[in-house]
Amino acid sequence: MFNEDGSLDPLLKFLLYAVLALAIGKMLWEWLTEDVGRWITVDLWGLIAAHPWWTGIIVISALVSLLLLAKLLSFLPGASTYPYVDSDEDYASTAPGETVDPDVLTFKMKQLAAMSATGFEQACADLLARDGFRGTRRVGGAGDLGVDVTARDDDGRLLILQCKQYQNPVGSGHVQQFNGTARLHHGADLPIMIGLNGFTQPAVDFAQHHQLILMGRPELKRWAHGQHLYDVLGIENSTQ
Repeated sequence: MFNEDGSLDPLLKFLLYAVLALAIGKMLWEWLTEDVGRWITVDLWGLIAAHPWWTGIIVISALVSLLLLAKLLSFLPGASTYPYVDSDEDYASTAPGETVDPDVLTFKMKQLAAMSATGFEQACADLLARDGFRGTRRVGGAGDLGVDVTARDDDGRLLILQCKQYQNPVGSGHVQQFNGTARLHHGADLPIMIGLNGFTQPAVDFAQHHQLILMGRPELKRWAHGQHLYDVLGIENSTQ
């Protein structure tokens, strides 16, 4: 009935919306056919035909007012501050049984999946900043040589993150490429690869052999829902 983020199953949600839409549609149809039809075809059309200029001015004024209202609403507290997200849902979210400070930045897994690749990288950078990492910066792009996000912890250790938003598990080839640049080129103390939908077993085996840190879907979910990165990954931090 509920998915992994604690929201209603999409099929049940669709059925509920369909029943509600049919009920509302039936009410509107009865209302339109009885009273509104005559008002539109006779009274309103007669008014428009008698005063075309005033009608045009009123319509234009109404459209301008709606545009201004939408612009003002976009500046209200609580409006989206993450334009890179393609979902209009709230950012704060918890799975069943979780309790998270409402002031703490969190994401739902389906929000992360709906983001652009750049948005997903920025979300990871924002979560690092939420956890208190210093100098957090998104640097992903063409020629990034395997680094999407960089940051340092309170011990001065350099984190290099590569963020994979693939629909399928990340394969061994990508992990091997990351291994070739994370430490040798970027000097990472903690090379971390994030896979929205996990990793293949060969990729996991390779990462373990070369001491690369992989964050699969379960770990990403805990981090996105408010848990500190180091708590999720079991990494020691002298300040914790």
